[in-house]
Amino acid sequence: MSEDNKPVPERTPRQSRTGPTSTGARKASAKSARSRAREFALQALYQHLVGHNDAQSIDVFTRDLAGFHKADSVHYDALLHGCVKEAEALDALIVPLLDRKLAEISPIEHAIMWIGAYEFQHCLDVPWRVVLNECIELAKEFGGTDGHKYVNAVLNGIAPRLRAAEVEADKASGKAR
Repeated sequence: MSEDNKPVPERTPRQSRTGPTSTGARKASAKSARSRAREFALQALYQHLVGHNDAQSIDVFTRDLAGFHKADSVHYDALLHGCVKEAEALDALIVPLLDRKLAEISPIEHAIMWIGAYEFQHCLDVPWRVVLNECIELAKEFGGTDGHKYVNAVLNGIAPRLRAAEVEADKASGKAR
């Protein structure tokens, strides 16, 4: 009761959104085997970039992680070993689009950009918009606060060079700007 003896209405607690859906990230159960492969590849590439571990040792470690059996192991292999093997070439695609030195880029965002650039070049069965969206989701889930915006900008700059026909077709149909 309040000071003047009037009843105080009870407040309904505000509902809050918690969990992975509040950040825009997908629930684990909704992820495809390829999405999971990208997540494990991201973790592996992070180890490579930060710890300078060799790909084979990282691969053995990563395959032992919980949930790996749900990932597309062939796609994971292609991403991990392909990105490590082509690191210089992938960086050459990325660097001209950066507004700072590569060393100043978060290793998470760096690895995600490698994944995106690699998939643009070598995974032609995956539409460029899917590659872009998957990389943005990775950045939202694992990267810094606005890292997904940076990843989006860089990969949008690379896509027209590596998937020109696809990007142009999407622009012509109004699916891309």
